[in-house]
Amino acid sequence: MEYLEPINETSYLSVPNAQVYRKIMRCFYREYEKMNFQLYKEDVFKVLKEDELFEAYGMAQLEQDLDALVKWKNLTPIQDPGRVYTIADYKNKQYQYTMSEYAVEIERLTVRLENLFLESGNLSTNFFVRLEKSLEETENMRNASLKEVNEWWRLLQEDFKRLNQNYQDYLRDFYSGKSEQLMKSVEFIVHKDKFIKYLNEFVQELQRHSRRIEQILRKNLPLMENEILEKVIQSELDIPHALLEIHGNAEPSIRENVQGKWNSLKNWFIDSSKRECECKKVLKITNDVIRSIIQNAALLVQIQNWGISRKDDYRKFLQLFLKCEDLDEARRLSAHVFGIQRIQHFKTIEPREEDSINNSIYEEEPALFLLKPHTRNYRERKDKRGFENKAMEKMLQREAYLRQTRKQKEIVLHYIKDHKICFSEIEETVSEETRLIFLQWIAQANMSSAKTGRTEYGQEYRLIRRKGNCRLRCEDGTLTMPNYILEFKEV
Repeated sequence: MEYLEPINETSYLSVPNAQVYRKIMRCFYREYEKMNFQLYKEDVFKVLKEDELFEAYGMAQLEQDLDALVKWKNLTPIQDPGRVYTIADYKNKQYQYTMSEYAVEIERLTVRLENLFLESGNLSTNFFVRLEKSLEETENMRNASLKEVNEWWRLLQEDFKRLNQNYQDYLRDFYSGKSEQLMKSVEFIVHKDKFIKYLNEFVQELQRHSRRIEQILRKNLPLMENEILEKVIQSELDIPHALLEIHGNAEPSIRENVQGKWNSLKNWFIDSSKRECECKKVLKITNDVIRSIIQNAALLVQIQNWGISRKDDYRKFLQLFLKCEDLDEARRLSAHVFGIQRIQHFKTIEPREEDSINNSIYEEEPALFLLKPHTRNYRERKDKRGFENKAMEKMLQREAYLRQTRKQKEIVLHYIKDHKICFSEIEETVSEETRLIFLQWIAQANMSSAKTGRTEYGQEYRLIRRKGNCRLRCEDGTLTMPNYILEFKEV
């Protein structure tokens, strides 16, 4: 059952006088953190007067604002009989104010939101280790008490929650507008290697721990779903839940909550019939980020090699030419701007009327030379006058692709010796395409608990790791990698 009643405790965040109310609540929250839970209005007034914005703020206004916060249930007034000395004091009741539970959580949230830009997620693998350790204790929960089961379940869910939040927060930064601009800046080139190393280490740890956790989950799946989850539900029911009890039977809500959390954890590491597990998605996203960093860095280097754009210079030159009074002045300006030291010759295939070298270029008919922008976003304008039959062009492209695919297949299968590919025994230099295929096969096998995979050519294989590392010479560099062997199944 969902409780969707209005939350009056958040009213002070959006009312016209929100700045004053937020300052008062922040004063209470700072004292709350110091374990000072109850404040007099005089204490609050003293803090407010330290701010120059409250220079004209009076005690009468504070009392009205405190009454409003009490009305919204942010503050709870507690009468202090110890400060009553006269009848006047009794009539003018003195109160201490304390924050409600909702108000504490709301202020805690606002503080976190204010400092959100300072907080950054991380790709710590400690949560994988703790999850693995907790799941290994699943069988011990059979004979554990309800209190022990509840504590074990809460630690498990807390680690899983932190794992999700951390990787989402960290990768979110790479998809934000600011990070996109940063990755396209020259300054980012200096730091790209650091990010790539950090992400690669995370990918390796993710592959290693996800396999182990998947094995543990599959092993304990019947026990967990048939026995342990029921004990978890009973342990939650053993704890009094006031609101749930008031509104009715608490068991359905708790059962739904526990089952939902378990399904989320299970689907994070184990593939279902409908979709692949979340850890594989994280692996793909991380690889995309690495690829994006490398591509942006390469693009920046390329742009630097191209030199400075001359667009603004040409616009200035055009303005100068338009101000020329006659052709002779324009020729002199042209000689000055585009002198022989900077001359560029454009060749066209347009036929000349005469081949005489004495004819001036101005006597020739103009030739059209089509210029196309060298940008990613440029798209050639399509002719909308009718449909063009491109069947032949598509057929030729398809044949070229198939030839390239067959050629690449022959190259890759060439490395299979005795139904094996021993990377340490490859002496020749492999192409970039071949290297990418090898790494894709290795990654696919690493994501499987059985260390198996299937190539795009239909061959089944098993990944074997020997001790030490090996070096694979490639056209774009030397790859240091674990001493892997791909063992192919005989057909």
